[in-house]
Amino acid sequence: MRHIVANIARTRGAIEKAAKRAGRDPGSVELIAVTKTVDVASAVAALDAGVESLGESRVQEARRKCENIGRHAKWHMIGPLQVNKAKYCPGLFYMVHSVDRLELIQQLSRRAVSSGKIVECLLQINVSGEKQKSGCDPVDAVDLLKKAAGFPGIRIRGLMTIPPYAKDPENSRPYYKELYNLKNRFERMNIKGVTMKDLSMGMSGDFEVAVEEGATMVRVGSAIFGPRC
Repeated sequence: MRHIVANIARTRGAIEKAAKRAGRDPGSVELIAVTKTVDVASAVAALDAGVESLGESRVQEARRKCENIGRHAKWHMIGPLQVNKAKYCPGLFYMVHSVDRLELIQQLSRRAVSSGKIVECLLQINVSGEKQKSGCDPVDAVDLLKKAAGFPGIRIRGLMTIPPYAKDPENSRPYYKELYNLKNRFERMNIKGVTMKDLSMGMSGDFEVAVEEGATMVRVGSAIFGPRC
């Protein structure tokens, strides 16, 4: 597992350099190690190397890993979330990054209240407008934020986006700039019960650009664990 330790150190170094280029505190950026399809031993190696947060895209996979690894890790749901899987989120995930519709908000709230838990949430914005991609349309985001603020058991803490795939990380920059601008716009609205503390953006191929554009959370998988099968 030494390669995982080395990769984490390399990733942290790249985050630090990107933050300094942007005049930011490197400590303001949280590294989420994406353990989708990664075995338990590798996920534990990442935790042993100092990573505190693990990201999963499937509820069932996260539940299995949590049983083996425990809840000392901060589990993040970063993939599309089906409404019927919302019941598993309170008490399992520290944060759900992929909240994008009212029906999901309602179910997360109901399940959180019944379990006596609070679910931290990010509103996923489909900045690119790709039809095949999850996320709320930017035009609808304000209305959804205002409605979400009225539901107990959940806290909206910021925004998330996934740009179109591109080999050149610079191609992601306009989308990250747009999300940052949206964050500032929503922040100025002072919607009661909504904060814009976090921006979850940036993956293995473009996280440095994301940090330069204001990311507070980067979701890094293959750069830590290697290519997925």
